[in-house]
Amino acid sequence: MSIHAPFSTPGQAAFVTGYLEALALVERLHRLLLDVIKDEFERLNELEINPVQALLLFNVGDNEVTAGELKSRGYYQGSNVSYNLKKLVDLGYMHHQRCMIDRRSVRVRLTERGRAIRDIVAELFERHADGLEERGVIDGEGLDQITQSLRRMERYWTDQIRYIY
Repeated sequence: MSIHAPFSTPGQAAFVTGYLEALALVERLHRLLLDVIKDEFERLNELEINPVQALLLFNVGDNEVTAGELKSRGYYQGSNVSYNLKKLVDLGYMHHQRCMIDRRSVRVRLTERGRAIRDIVAELFERHADGLEERGVIDGEGLDQITQSLRRMERYWTDQIRYIY
């Protein structure tokens, strides 16, 4: 990403440059996460679902949720989550049923097959967490600092969206 606008101070330009680098890194990390999951599933010869669907199963966990709840949590976009939930139901990774209160709404939960995929992803993440710590890539304090900073950015962006509407 490049900067095209004039800035009042060199410090402001440096901050914007750092912000753009952080944004690019977050995007790259998300794509890398999906590649890591894809590689794990290929290694295990689990080729029926894609990494986005595997991550969706992990995020649903032991909960019973609606597509709207997944969207509101910020995990997925509308058509993306609806398509993937339908696919996961069709493949037998999720159960679905109409909500008793709002018949338009469908609630989903993992089947035994879905829980097996969730467990694969959970074990992968646990191995990675152990590896990051063992190799000194990052410790608990550094991870807490990153997480706190990302949460503050998330709140800021959320406030910006609310402010617009």
